[in-house]
Amino acid sequence: MDLDTVRTFVTAADAGRFQEAAAELAVSQQAVSKRIAALERDLGVRLFTRTPRGAELTIDGQAFLPHARELLRVAERAVASVRTGRRPLRVDVIASRGAASGLMRGFHRAYPEIELDVVMLLDIETAVTAIRSGAIDASFRAVAAPDRPLPEDIESVRVLDEPLQLLTGPAHALASARSVTLAQLAGHRIWMPGIVPRSEWAAYYDDLVAEFGLTIEATGPNFGSDALLDTIADTPALATFMGGQTRLVWPAGHGLRRIPITDPTPVYPHSLLWHRDNPHPALTTLRAHLTATAGDHDEAGTWTPSWVFPR
Repeated sequence: MDLDTVRTFVTAADAGRFQEAAAELAVSQQAVSKRIAALERDLGVRLFTRTPRGAELTIDGQAFLPHARELLRVAERAVASVRTGRRPLRVDVIASRGAASGLMRGFHRAYPEIELDVVMLLDIETAVTAIRSGAIDASFRAVAAPDRPLPEDIESVRVLDEPLQLLTGPAHALASARSVTLAQLAGHRIWMPGIVPRSEWAAYYDDLVAEFGLTIEATGPNFGSDALLDTIADTPALATFMGGQTRLVWPAGHGLRRIPITDPTPVYPHSLLWHRDNPHPALTTLRAHLTATAGDHDEAGTWTPSWVFPR
């Protein structure tokens, strides 16, 4: 099986659009389509369905995706076994539009000579396993979630406290506010589909709800950020939380508002995780860069859960 076709499939699955996959892979959209078609012929199944919103995985595509990721991880480990210290620094940023991705873009601007391989792993257990196996060099996570301490061979450093903002549509009751307090949000419906049970962010929002009496609804299927933004824009009764450094783009007609939250400001803690015995020289450079650019933690007027480390 051609690994280029497998890598193209995984990239397209993550991007949701062949055009975005082509840009990430630095090839033409036609090349992406040809590679996907070749892989589908080899497997004898359809992997994607083309829709007006992009490319969606079929059931067969969903079944093949975790195996495709594993194929690429095995291939990377094989290459790394003969190129120790010379391979790209492989870092998990969880999602392409989040704060961790922005931190890595800043690192790349500061050190353009360091070759990077950025991946997106949703689950912390998957990320920690990948760090311990050498499949990745580092991962951005909230450390540490309750009752799930990190293994002793995994190190961490807190690198960013990201303030949460309230995102509303133009007809929401708070849309005209220059800022809102957590107390003002009590009684308002905060809609956040896709919160994964036992994930770090689920633990974070559970504590936020418990401490400030908020109402967060995670009901309904998670159709992604575009569908979330469409719904928030059209539904006056709903708002959502968004990280202050999350980069999302929406149509001007949506009229969405990003409103700072105060008294206190909830901040989401981002930490970098790595294996204590990882010898990659660029990992030391990354850690030093993030430590130098990190702001203060637990500033007055901010809130994080009690389990966040360090305090």
